[in-house]
Amino acid sequence: MSRLLLLALLLLSGCTSYADRVRTVRSSFYANNLVSAELEIEKSLEKKSGESDVLKLEKAMVALADGRAKESETILREVRDRFDYLEQKSAAEGVLSFLSDDNAKSYAGEDYEKVLIRAFLAISNLMHDGGDAGAYSLQVADKQQQIIQAAVEEDGKNPKANYQQVALGPYLRAALTEEQHRDFDDLKRSREMVVNWQPDFAAGRVDLERAVYGRHSEPGHGVLYVMTLVGRGPYKEEVAEIPSQAALLIADRIISATGKHTLPPTIAPIKVPKVMPQINLIRSVNVSIDGEQRGQTETITDVGRMAVEQYEAVYPQIVAKAVVRRIVKKGVVYGAKEVMGVQKGSLTSFALDAAGVVWEATENGDTRCWGLLPDKIQVLRVELPAGEHEIDLQPIARHDRLSGGVVNQKFTIRDGGNTYLLANFPDTKLVGNVLVSER
Repeated sequence: MSRLLLLALLLLSGCTSYADRVRTVRSSFYANNLVSAELEIEKSLEKKSGESDVLKLEKAMVALADGRAKESETILREVRDRFDYLEQKSAAEGVLSFLSDDNAKSYAGEDYEKVLIRAFLAISNLMHDGGDAGAYSLQVADKQQQIIQAAVEEDGKNPKANYQQVALGPYLRAALTEEQHRDFDDLKRSREMVVNWQPDFAAGRVDLERAVYGRHSEPGHGVLYVMTLVGRGPYKEEVAEIPSQAALLIADRIISATGKHTLPPTIAPIKVPKVMPQINLIRSVNVSIDGEQRGQTETITDVGRMAVEQYEAVYPQIVAKAVVRRIVKKGVVYGAKEVMGVQKGSLTSFALDAAGVVWEATENGDTRCWGLLPDKIQVLRVELPAGEHEIDLQPIARHDRLSGGVVNQKFTIRDGGNTYLLANFPDTKLVGNVLVSER
């Protein structure tokens, strides 16, 4: 037992968190320095195998912003499959995490990340050929349902029952179905899902009404779908769980006073990760086409709200696990004293308590997360005559004023077809390129 404690102390040491390491990546990305952001990601990929999957998510976002949609899709598909595999819990990793912290486990993604991987797979695929976008959009809702159904506890309660559904999946599915000018029942179902899941999406009811009459566009016209990634998305920071720390301190002092052996005092804070939303400057994006005002993008998926609400639903479980980890560590110290026959109040007992405090202090909250997500995914559907057009995009600040420079892009509308355009506005300036679907 004492050897186990000593080994743990030798192996575990405080280190910078993922949040610290990805901060540079985020800064470079938001400054539109995609080359620097990708170099930082590659450097971290060489050093941190336990973070490789989540770092690849960051790389996929950089590739997408840079116009490399096919590469982004390939990376996202790899991480999607990896996260699915990691849902099979590893007993060995579980034990190791109780002797260290959750950073010892392979990162399997938060629930919102698993769903959004499918959403960005659909977006990435749309931007280069669109052949698999329909399948990916179906996976968005399917994965959400799998997550919710798997969370039912023995007493019938389900902390994930009220998860916000991601309306982007059925929205894209409907757009693709509508373009085929058939399967109108399927189209109507998808539009109804959007209205039910995102009731504050005003365009949803207009889309549903159009679906009822089975019309894609007027003869000689096609449709442009403007998709924008707006604002800086949520991220994880390490926080101290003070109430739990205080409760443990009281408990271990009682045991130390009344028990055969003392326990290491709960001095080091109980560290847990917490999803943090960001205050964003941009509300939406103004769209003008051929010099004519055509509207503003509207939120189809509020990523920041979704991430925070989902994490809050499971936060009690995360805190409970952190508390159990502390109890396990105190138990190891107590057991070591029992095996060694250490006398209460002896120098050896004091030394083991001190070692236990150091051991507990090595814990770090698992701040691994998909750090380059947007705050919101927004869309605008515009029907236009077939042919060449020119679009102007300009961010709209929270006080409803146009902010930042105008971004200009040419595109082509096909008779009876869809064209998709994607732009990333984490703040008042475009990051990367404006992407236009290649079909």
